[in-house]
Amino acid sequence: MAELLIKDLYKTYTKNKKPVPAVKSLNLSCRDGEFIAFLGPSGCGKSTTLRMIAGLEDVTSGEIVIGGTVVNHLHPSKRNVGLAFENYALYPPLSIYENIAFNLRAKKTPEADIKRQVEKIAELLHINELLDMKPAALSGGQKQRVNIARAIVRRPGVLLLDEPLSHLDGKMRQSMRTELKRLHTEIKSTSIIVTHDQSEAMALADRIAIINEGVLQQYGTPLEVYNKPANEFVAGFIGEPPMNLFTVTAVTEPTGEPVFQIDGSDIRFKVPPAYRAKVRASQPYRFGIRPTDIRIVSGSDPATLTTKVAIFENLGEECRLHIRINEMLLSMVTSENVSFKAGDEIHLLFREERIHLFDPVTGNRL
Repeated sequence: MAELLIKDLYKTYTKNKKPVPAVKSLNLSCRDGEFIAFLGPSGCGKSTTLRMIAGLEDVTSGEIVIGGTVVNHLHPSKRNVGLAFENYALYPPLSIYENIAFNLRAKKTPEADIKRQVEKIAELLHINELLDMKPAALSGGQKQRVNIARAIVRRPGVLLLDEPLSHLDGKMRQSMRTELKRLHTEIKSTSIIVTHDQSEAMALADRIAIINEGVLQQYGTPLEVYNKPANEFVAGFIGEPPMNLFTVTAVTEPTGEPVFQIDGSDIRFKVPPAYRAKVRASQPYRFGIRPTDIRIVSGSDPATLTTKVAIFENLGEECRLHIRINEMLLSMVTSENVSFKAGDEIHLLFREERIHLFDPVTGNRL
């Protein structure tokens, strides 16, 4: 195991003779034995960062420190990292045993030690019965287990997983996700997984680094990034279904009470007490509320939003309702046994303690 530090890391490519930044001033630390997820949309720089840690990409500027040693200029084989690619990268002519043993043989490990280590890692990943087979005979999930076994057989200080579950179907992804969590607990390796699947990151990681356009947006525990998103991007990226985000303007009722009015509509609801000192009359704000934080009520509460159902979905374990406001759909999720049809009037209440407000210019949380 090893602690990983990334200090002011930059990566710039040249395209049409112009510099194109892929990673911009990235700073984060990964504690010894911690499981970290790099999360973000495609092209945000997360895989590029992983490849720089592994030594497969040169660093433009900044430092990568593994176990107290700056590794910027070290060969990948000298960095004490293991890397599992998303495309398996197994050697078709070799048996599974030989695939796993390949790196150990390259290091001239004694044959008895190779046998002991391969059998131990095969047992850990439940692939003992596959050792005599060739990769072509394996399923996607089995290939990914072998891929990970080959990465960790040398007991690297840092284990790097580059979207290892992306090629698997839904059921197999769920199964492998559980296996990765179990594996991390057993080997206690410092691990980093790259993924664009927020559910995967939330389930696996001790902390999540959310990246967009090469810039770190937030770094925290799954609950921190879910409950207190640093900005509008994080709020919209974390959560399934995604957070409802729309523009509101603060206005003052004739009674003197401050309310939010949804832009482009006549729908109003009162400003929660926690935000009354922060909002200014006639100023726009980006308002966020998760679908699970909206309740169906009778309509007697003055804070309710009265509108009509546009779409109703009964998914068995939960129901989803969608309310059309101009071109926007406001979504909510409830576990209650309810039934609606399009056009039905409905009264909704936002949980005040779960409301999020963001600056419309910077996107930062208020």
